[in-house]
Amino acid sequence: MTGFTTLLAPFDLTGTVVTADALHTQREHTKWLVDVKNAHYLMVVKGNQPNLHTAIKALPWKEVTARRYDRERGHGRRETRSIRTLTVTGLGLDFPHAVQAVKILRHRTDLKTGKVTHQTLYTITDMTSSQASPQLIGRIARAQWGIEAVHHIRDTTFTEDASKIRTGHGPENMATLRNLAINTLRDAGHRNIAAGLRELSYTPFPPHSTSSDYP
Repeated sequence: MTGFTTLLAPFDLTGTVVTADALHTQREHTKWLVDVKNAHYLMVVKGNQPNLHTAIKALPWKEVTARRYDRERGHGRRETRSIRTLTVTGLGLDFPHAVQAVKILRHRTDLKTGKVTHQTLYTITDMTSSQASPQLIGRIARAQWGIEAVHHIRDTTFTEDASKIRTGHGPENMATLRNLAINTLRDAGHRNIAAGLRELSYTPFPPHSTSSDYP
């Protein structure tokens, strides 16, 4: 609780939708966001909240008519997402300020191998159906995945979690430098950060100029 509130306390979050992964899906967090900061939340629900996760999975999702389908193609894969939202007030879902539950199905097809993977994600929010349609919730969830993707790259490509720089402002400074490297590579047209790093390691500088290049 301390780290969560310490990070967000300085900001005016009135009307803002705060998203977080399952680690922060805590009753105290959601009560603080709504009651103290006048914010909204969209929280991922996983096994670390077993009762809540079981209750959301058991909701009548097959009967839901409020749904949205999104399709996109890129990064060597084709992805289809379905977002279903269900108003849970009156359904006995015991979680502070919970108004809607969300079920997101992600189907990914690797265009090179043809391999298909499926992922089901559950989230919960205090926003009503008029405040947050399936389309809006899909956009919010997609934005959070984009942030998580950066953290994934920093860990897998730059081995951030294995870094021995752990004191003072060192970790924050290194995270900033890693983000700078990622954004610079993307601006240069590299979709795969690891491949971009390898390419630069082979030819980090342009060929040396000779005196004939200058007047």
